[in-house]
Amino acid sequence: MDPKHSPLLPRSLPRLEDPRFLTGQGRYVADMDRAGQAHAVVVRSEHAHAAIAGIDTREALSAPGVVAVHVAADLDADGLGPLPCVTGLGAESALVVPPRHALARERVRHVGDPVALVLAETRAQAQDAAALVAVEYDPLPAVVDPVQALAPDAPPIWDQAPGNQAFHHRRGDADAVKRAMDGAAHVVELALVNHRVSGLPLEPRAGIGEYDAVTGRFTLTATAQSLHDIRAQLAGPVFGLPGERFRLVSPDVGGGFGLKNFLYPEWVLLLWAARRHGRAVKWVAERGEELAGAAHGRDVTARARLALDADGRFLALEAHLVANMGAYLSGGAPNVTTKALPTAMGGIYAIPAVYLDVRGAFTNTAVVDAYRGAGKPEANYLVERLVDAAARRCGFDAVDLRLRNAMGKFPHRTALGMTIDGGRFAHNIERAVALVDRDGFEGRRQASRESGRLRGLGLGCFLETSRGTPSEGAEIRFLPGGLVELRLGTESHGQGHETAFAQIASARLGLPVEAFRFVQADTGRTRMGHGHGGARAMHMGGGALARAIDTVLRKARPVAARLLQAEPGELNFEDGCFTVADSGRRVTLLAVAAAAREHRGTGADAPAGLDSFESVEDAPFTFPNGCHAAEVEIDPETGVVTLLRYLCVDDYGALVNPRLAAGQVQGGVAQGIGQALAEHVVYDPESGQLLTGSLMDYALPLADGLPAIEVHLEGTPTAANPLGVKGTGQAGAIAAAQAVMNAVMDALAPLGVAQVDMPATSERIRKAIAAASPLGSRARSPGLTRR
Repeated sequence: MDPKHSPLLPRSLPRLEDPRFLTGQGRYVADMDRAGQAHAVVVRSEHAHAAIAGIDTREALSAPGVVAVHVAADLDADGLGPLPCVTGLGAESALVVPPRHALARERVRHVGDPVALVLAETRAQAQDAAALVAVEYDPLPAVVDPVQALAPDAPPIWDQAPGNQAFHHRRGDADAVKRAMDGAAHVVELALVNHRVSGLPLEPRAGIGEYDAVTGRFTLTATAQSLHDIRAQLAGPVFGLPGERFRLVSPDVGGGFGLKNFLYPEWVLLLWAARRHGRAVKWVAERGEELAGAAHGRDVTARARLALDADGRFLALEAHLVANMGAYLSGGAPNVTTKALPTAMGGIYAIPAVYLDVRGAFTNTAVVDAYRGAGKPEANYLVERLVDAAARRCGFDAVDLRLRNAMGKFPHRTALGMTIDGGRFAHNIERAVALVDRDGFEGRRQASRESGRLRGLGLGCFLETSRGTPSEGAEIRFLPGGLVELRLGTESHGQGHETAFAQIASARLGLPVEAFRFVQADTGRTRMGHGHGGARAMHMGGGALARAIDTVLRKARPVAARLLQAEPGELNFEDGCFTVADSGRRVTLLAVAAAAREHRGTGADAPAGLDSFESVEDAPFTFPNGCHAAEVEIDPETGVVTLLRYLCVDDYGALVNPRLAAGQVQGGVAQGIGQALAEHVVYDPESGQLLTGSLMDYALPLADGLPAIEVHLEGTPTAANPLGVKGTGQAGAIAAAQAVMNAVMDALAPLGVAQVDMPATSERIRKAIAAASPLGSRARSPGLTRR
């Protein structure tokens, strides 16, 4: 059997990682220590915007156990550069990248901005000393709303950013959209806010910085992702040194969702302090630091219009967005709305003309960067809310309208230049409608009315464009004793990569999964890598691994032929063995690897061993897609939303491990539900103070508030990679918000409520009901009674 064409059959293998985690043997940075280490605490701004008039460190320096207290001038003396923004942006206006230093110079620009670094012998001593650092501030006016920040009278945040504008980016054909709008039978407009949230992984960030004075090499062990990319940003732009001088290692990581993908001031401080003091330096974030100082997600304000003809065919889509960048530009932040979002603009629908206008705004808030889905949730939310509004306002059935406009002929080239290779978009809708029993919904709605509640049913389709950075690598190494290392540049923070990659190698090499050892998240042991972002692990990492496996078998064939005294063309490979047809002669792949290793380097024509590295470059996108359905019940007196049912019908191409895929979808759905109903990073609009600085204020979705999330996986394989996979890691979060919010709006529509923004909290819903009917909900809905 030719391994390149052997089927990769889905197999719901239990995760190989789990015994380690369940028995408390996971390796997390907060639990690690280095001999002679110092402990670091970062002093952070309590102001949203202020000039630093002075910093008095004398009392802190005299506190017990204190090693040092550092301010920006100490870093400047060593020539450290600012943290870079690596976005390459073709924009209407030049991209403004203000300097973001590891410690604030002269001015702080958001609550949580790092001001000073305290080192002490213990963490408690460092915390006590940090409280003694006296910073004198001269407060300045602050602005936290991105639309207000772009107003002419807004307080200026950066001298180099007039009007607080970071960039202005346009895509699409504005003239074609205008012509379509002018001639349309219907034009539906919505103002939407995809509000700010935190990734809030279970494990906060933590790191240990080390420096070897003999070799001049740095080591950062951190709860980070995309380590090769972070290393590149640390090395040249910040330290002015070659990347080979830095090794980044990330052991087990408890969640990330985008938050841990970026270069942070703390990573710079740990390595600089380790070199400065000749000892390891450890820092572990508290939850409040993560909410104030780590990257947030979303925060896009939109004004969008959809044009339809008299029969409900979509003619054009136009969107004007304002994207909140925060006080600085995080590493890839502008990419979210200018590169990622346009790839999914229009969702699953065939829309002939699309125009997108995006402005990035600086505000006195923490930075905003990629969060699970990164632009694709914002694009899909926008179009799906518009479709529901169009159905309601123009008299169309919401399901029929979706079916009428779903892409059906492939390849399909979108108005913004994406070529969609395939998908069963209409099938997903029809299947979801049948599974949720839409035909029986009016009976359920009436039952809810009789008990004094409002019931709503919502659909939400999605199209993801999965790939991330278009290059990735994988390496296979054969070890003595029959073990095989798989070294991947994609990095797991809980997805199950250790299991899934072993399954791929096992299926194609014919070895048991127990034979494989997974190596990731170590720049000293992996040649390259761009992490997991973009639901790319199986598409990009799996594609590279499949190529490396093909190379292994190509190298192995002549060695096996020599061992079997046959011609290479006579050999078959199956179940981990090379055989000579009809002869009974066979040799295992591991025996071939041992023979190749033994003879390596003994002559010009000697085999070079079976170890192989392969990369994929300029890989195409894949297009995970699906239709989700949510059913909710609302108490009109309290405004409380109860999510009664949630189901998904999704296409992720070929599946490696259906159980892992379903788990990824369920986790993403939970995060999307959290954004729709609860999660919200809130700043005071006047002072810029962070009002959701702890888990007492920032609401997360809890298990007892979620129904069983029903996942139906019905894939169509893609030709974009050798495995036919599309990617599952982000899809749930891309689809859930619109499904839930469409259900909420369906429930509220009988009361005349036209719009509620996320999160649909009880307070917002009560206000919306009151605004729609000053006499109360019963006046607008006479049939509504209380049991």
